[in-house]
Amino acid sequence: MKVDTMRMIDTKVGVLLCFLISPFVYIVDVLRGGRRAKPDTRRVLFIELSEMGSAVIADPAMRKLKQEGPSDIYFVIFKSNVKSLKILNTVPAENIFVMDAANLFTLFKDVLRFMSWCWSKKITTVIDLELFSRFTAMLGFFSGARHRIGFASFHDEGLHRFNVINQPVRYNSHVHIAVNFISLINKALGHFTNPYATQVVTREDIKLVQAEVPAHTLTPVQEKIKGLYPDWKGEAILLFNANASDLLPQRRWQQENFAAVARALLTTFDNVLIVATGAPSEKEYVQKVVDMVGHKRCVNSAGTFLFEELVPLYTLSTFMLTNDSGPAHFASVTPLKVFVLFGPETPALYGSLGNSEPFYLGLPCSPCVSAANHRKTTCVTRPCITGISPVWVETRLRQYLTEQGIQ
Repeated sequence: MKVDTMRMIDTKVGVLLCFLISPFVYIVDVLRGGRRAKPDTRRVLFIELSEMGSAVIADPAMRKLKQEGPSDIYFVIFKSNVKSLKILNTVPAENIFVMDAANLFTLFKDVLRFMSWCWSKKITTVIDLELFSRFTAMLGFFSGARHRIGFASFHDEGLHRFNVINQPVRYNSHVHIAVNFISLINKALGHFTNPYATQVVTREDIKLVQAEVPAHTLTPVQEKIKGLYPDWKGEAILLFNANASDLLPQRRWQQENFAAVARALLTTFDNVLIVATGAPSEKEYVQKVVDMVGHKRCVNSAGTFLFEELVPLYTLSTFMLTNDSGPAHFASVTPLKVFVLFGPETPALYGSLGNSEPFYLGLPCSPCVSAANHRKTTCVTRPCITGISPVWVETRLRQYLTEQGIQ
């Protein structure tokens, strides 16, 4: 299903369903003591279906729960995003439930399988990482878990999930999403009892661990780079990720801007190779950028590298220039310097937790997408992203390469 279709169903149908089941949910919670007792964190299910980047950002929260619980952790995620959990392997493969959202039939079938799976695992607590999704709130209830922790709006307008979440935490739209995720864990651990996250969250709390990159995983990546550019003799690899998820296409910086920056760097530096990255479905889009560059040291690698090869690729590279999208978060588990182009969202809330630096205009209208509007915007001119000057970006990248001793 398309993202807009899922959002529409969640808003139009989900609100009604949450309202209708709320009396039944309340009675069940009263009988089971789900609202009063401290959450049982022996077997905790995390729900994050639709965002690959968020699955990485949530990793410090999951590790905190495993260490302080201690807890066995489980995860449910859409099939199209499950690979993101394999970057750090915090959740054992056998504890991941994959849901197929290709259409309503497959989704309904998997909901039934999910319920059976949760009951067999005897899930004690659910932590819903989604921002006000009615679908995930109902999944939490049907999991059979006694305690269901998730975001709530309280005195804020809209975003109702009624009482389907029985251990609510007020979502704070003014702090990074990683801090909000940690607050859900602090609620599960009993560090505060009211809906307001009064427990301090430190920078250490949201620090990502680094991925292990065995030496043997680098060789096939190097061979593929050699296949793309047979003359490669160890030139510094500069990654350009010109595409962005269909969840929010307004995040895309213009193709001609990526090309302009690439041409300028290739003119200045003889010892660099620009590798334009992307998924197999993005090959044509990426090729347009490469064609605009028109230089032999700029190659199209869309569809070339397996997802499992991205971390080794990042380890071999000097920097990445990317739209605000999944790769910025995937690279955060490596030392790679990542320059992220932000438009309708803000690095203050969704910035990478790794070695990243944003290009962000911070217009008065920014950010224009949030949980409150289901990350939808009608802005078509997109001055927040189109207004980022290629000269600004190229100047900073050139400075960084010079600092690294690249010629």
